[in-house]
Amino acid sequence: MQEVTVGIAGAAGDGLDKSGDTLAKICSRLGLHVYAYNSYQSIIRGGHIWLKLRIGSEKVTNHGDHLNALIALNQDSIERHAPEIEAGGVIVFNGDKLKCDPSQVKEGVKILPLPIGQMTAEIVKEHGALAPIMQNTIALGAVLNVCNLGIEQATDVISETFKHKGEKIVNLNTSLLKCGFEYTQSQAKPITKTWQFSKQARCFTTGNEAMALAAYAAGCKFYSAYPMTPASTILHWMSANSQKTGIVVKQGEDELAVMNMTIGAGIVGVRSMCATSGGGFALMTEAIGMAGIMEIPMVCVEVQRGGPSTGLPTKTEQADLYQVYGASQGEFPRLIVAPRDIPDAYKSTVDAFNYADRYQLPAIIMSDLLLSEHHETVDPKAFTCDGKIDRGEIVSSWPEEKGKYKRFAFTESGTSPRALPGTANTLHVSPSDEHDEESILISDMFTAQPIRRKIMEKRMRKIENLLKELPAPQLEGPKDADLTLVTWGSTAGVAQEAAELLTASGVKTNILCIKYIYPFHKKEVSEILSKSKKKISVELNYTSQMARYIRSETGVGMDGYINKYDGEPYTPKEIADEVKAILAGHARSLDVTEADAREIAYHYLRTHNGEKLRPAKIVQESVNGFGEPTWYVELAERSSGKKSGYMKVGLRTGATYTVQRDSD
Repeated sequence: MQEVTVGIAGAAGDGLDKSGDTLAKICSRLGLHVYAYNSYQSIIRGGHIWLKLRIGSEKVTNHGDHLNALIALNQDSIERHAPEIEAGGVIVFNGDKLKCDPSQVKEGVKILPLPIGQMTAEIVKEHGALAPIMQNTIALGAVLNVCNLGIEQATDVISETFKHKGEKIVNLNTSLLKCGFEYTQSQAKPITKTWQFSKQARCFTTGNEAMALAAYAAGCKFYSAYPMTPASTILHWMSANSQKTGIVVKQGEDELAVMNMTIGAGIVGVRSMCATSGGGFALMTEAIGMAGIMEIPMVCVEVQRGGPSTGLPTKTEQADLYQVYGASQGEFPRLIVAPRDIPDAYKSTVDAFNYADRYQLPAIIMSDLLLSEHHETVDPKAFTCDGKIDRGEIVSSWPEEKGKYKRFAFTESGTSPRALPGTANTLHVSPSDEHDEESILISDMFTAQPIRRKIMEKRMRKIENLLKELPAPQLEGPKDADLTLVTWGSTAGVAQEAAELLTASGVKTNILCIKYIYPFHKKEVSEILSKSKKKISVELNYTSQMARYIRSETGVGMDGYINKYDGEPYTPKEIADEVKAILAGHARSLDVTEADAREIAYHYLRTHNGEKLRPAKIVQESVNGFGEPTWYVELAERSSGKKSGYMKVGLRTGATYTVQRDSD
């Protein structure tokens, strides 16, 4: 497969998203595949934003291990990412304002400063002074050239993007794009081979948008939410499209109100959904149990992010499994499903509505920031709208000769006939206390042990029947593998590529991705893993939550654990390297690496010293009075590169021990 990875780095407010969307749209229309990951901060202006687009001639399922081209919109971005560019790559930036020390890049990397003032002199004469954000369009033109993506499709996209602003703005932006493209023709060689463009257009969308679209396709008519990253874009989509879709959208005052409104809509027969993240879901959990005891169908999307508490609002993690599994007190039937990619998120959402209605229970979809917010090209065929809407057993009439209507009638299936409010002869209540077949409470004066036992058994029989409908997980990859990677959710895509890397290196590897968390395919998972030669779990959390859950359900433990909890998703090489270390018997090192020491030094300098200094040479020192070895980090002036002090960072703890600046 031919591929290239382009990074765009700058501060919030610098227009990275627009540049990234434009590049992705161009590639999509050319028939290429794109996977985009945006590592952003919880601020509107400033900070550091890092957008990475992996572009391939074939499907790509993660943002990959490489960086071939970088558009740096400020000096900080050069400092952070120039060392990541691989040999043969290129760094593009505004040469009038920024500079890149050759020592900061690998040998073979082309440093391409754009003399923006000189390049745009004629354009300025016609259009006047340029806003700083216009440098993005010029740099984008340069990258289109060096990545062999051409200019024709790009001008069409630019014209469409800015047509609402008038012809003059369209002409300005297309001129700037061509300016960057043409200047680069004489300054840099292409970094890729010639592409074969199929021109097959694809959707460029996110998991949140896919789940919102799926809810509409499934017949959802009520959506409620309180804004909470990274679930908020479902609310944005629902709100923007409410008139077209006929979905009533309600922003609640808090997540308690959101969940209760969603349940209320379910009671009256409306397909309803809500969404939140871990902190909001914590407030919803009591009501989740209420939906369970009332046997009310509804769908809740829980998008995981770094925790606990407010934690890392804009970073990804898979650490809410036990929170969602243990939501509310007591035991009750519900569905918990974790989609693996955008098409699966769409299908799983449609299925969740059907399962919720058919079995009269709450369905919880577990996503995470990576799946919910990353953009990816997807074949439009993945978003079908011809799926069957199955409302389950809803009573449309109840003749008197059938006797008294019992909302919670004891049935063999566990699912009782459901009548919507207003149906003649079906008067009943939806109690949050335990009750009998007729909704009469047994929690106080009418306590009855046998009734409690039988209604509990009735409800839980739903789970036995639901499990039979859910497709069991299957091994992906060679059946005779030496190793099985066990994962769940959005980590499946990168684990799959890691398995391919390992197989190519001589370690035949397959993967097992767990999608349905509850009810759980205990028998099938146990049979698969008991036959696996070696099993290593791959998860974005500290405690290997899925591996622990599998062991509690099957008794099967893992032979190794790979965990990441720094807020960023895995890359294939990270997983492959850790697998090789485990197989070689090397314990995972938690020591601060040289790259870590550089980032820790950057963090200190940014929080204490503004933009004046940067880390330069880094060497490891032995124990020197601090109780642990340290990294000696030389500090240099950004403007001149002159040595201007040093700092020492603990090898094991990451502690900042000594900071000596020459100006002190």
